[in-house]
Amino acid sequence: MVTRTSDAEWRGPVPGGEGLVRLGSGAFEGNYSFASRFEDGAGTNPEELLGAAHAACFSMALSLILGGAGFAPDRIRTSAVVEIRKSEGGFAIPTIKLVTRGRVPELDEATFIGHAETAKRECPISKALAGVEMSLDAKLDPV
Repeated sequence: MVTRTSDAEWRGPVPGGEGLVRLGSGAFEGNYSFASRFEDGAGTNPEELLGAAHAACFSMALSLILGGAGFAPDRIRTSAVVEIRKSEGGFAIPTIKLVTRGRVPELDEATFIGHAETAKRECPISKALAGVEMSLDAKLDPV
């Protein structure tokens, strides 16, 4: 079993406080605030980090699935658009849109889309976020 750890610290009240988030590997450390989360302020935010994790997991899962089907992808590039919205019960993440583009020799777009749909269901981050509505826009780039 593999485990990963990250941490965050928040100082002060909301909205005036500020925080620091760190990945356990040391690969990233960044500031976050009310303004970086709910406005256009400088810094990162949990939704952006969640989107990066989801895009990375999905891209790797799709590459694995394609490889298992006999295809060797040159590149899988994915972005995740994570929406946060205020509702009656507070804030929630209702939707995540995955947008992926792949360069895979000898693969037609319909087959690529089918494998991408499988990756959307099977990547561990997608499974962890099963309560969030997810959409997928998958296309092949020209080889």
